[in-house]
Amino acid sequence: MTHNAEIAALLSAITASKPQNAQRSGLLKSLLENVVMLAEQDPDTLDLKIAETALAELVEAFEVFAPYRSAPKVTIFGSARTANDHPLYQLTKSFAAEMARNGWMIITGAGPGIMAAGIEGAGRENSFGVNIRLPFEQGANEFIASDVKLVEMRYFFTRKVALTKESKGFAIFPGGFGTLDECFELLTLLQTGKAVPAPVVLIDTPDGHYWKDWLQFVQRAVISEGYVSPLDHRFFTLATDVATARDALTGFYRNYHSMRMVGTRMVLRMHHGPSADQLEEVRSRFSHCVTEGSIEIIEATGPEKSSGDEIDLARIAFNFDRRSYGDVRDLISLINTWID
Repeated sequence: MTHNAEIAALLSAITASKPQNAQRSGLLKSLLENVVMLAEQDPDTLDLKIAETALAELVEAFEVFAPYRSAPKVTIFGSARTANDHPLYQLTKSFAAEMARNGWMIITGAGPGIMAAGIEGAGRENSFGVNIRLPFEQGANEFIASDVKLVEMRYFFTRKVALTKESKGFAIFPGGFGTLDECFELLTLLQTGKAVPAPVVLIDTPDGHYWKDWLQFVQRAVISEGYVSPLDHRFFTLATDVATARDALTGFYRNYHSMRMVGTRMVLRMHHGPSADQLEEVRSRFSHCVTEGSIEIIEATGPEKSSGDEIDLARIAFNFDRRSYGDVRDLISLINTWID
């Protein structure tokens, strides 16, 4: 790196009016270093365009979501080809309206079909649209067009970040290759711990067979062949009515609040901590997920305190094997029984 002094000066100028803690300053410094490194590599013009566009799209998305960080959000996936007189459209609309009544905001793709149904049901004021620019589809639907909470994107990978990063839950309705891609990628992120634990609900009409057929395929051709663990079915719930879907999403946070990795330790945060008997049950059922030591009740860790990260919540923590994410999902279900 031949421009260390210039980077340091630029970082100092940027943070002069907005002081940053050590972690954030380090991240900003790394961003600047990578921009300089890219320039020094003399990359192909297309490489520069990809990097510039991707960063610009993420910056725009972060800015759009920032004022609404405290509101819980559910992302809706589904077919753009679903007609507005189809039962699935009406089911999506009703589901979105119910989630809005429960204080949740909706994130969806801003196109037609299931996406339009979600925004129509929740209302423009409770919705975000993350639109992908495609040559064969129209722009944003009428329910979110020109809204300040609409983001237009060129790349699918940046769009996926925007659709998943802000959400506390996911509702997936029947759809084509794009919907299946989003479904499988989301489950992969949960399975591998690349996404924080979150509820996923696969929704269809009572007489629909889309997710029933999908589940048969997963059980017969994927789980039975050992390609994924039998425990991985715990990452999703099937629903055929609004109430079941709503309860699967809101119930996930009945007592459980959030998770954070601090070094090798998984810290699970909740509104009400366990009694002595409940803690012993956790240790008995989930000791196989612990690499050393035991599952303990703790106070907020140093990194959490320094960043003001939910320091008033109850906590349990353990050295996690970074494999047993299906078991963590079961542990969260148990945590949610610790409240009346």
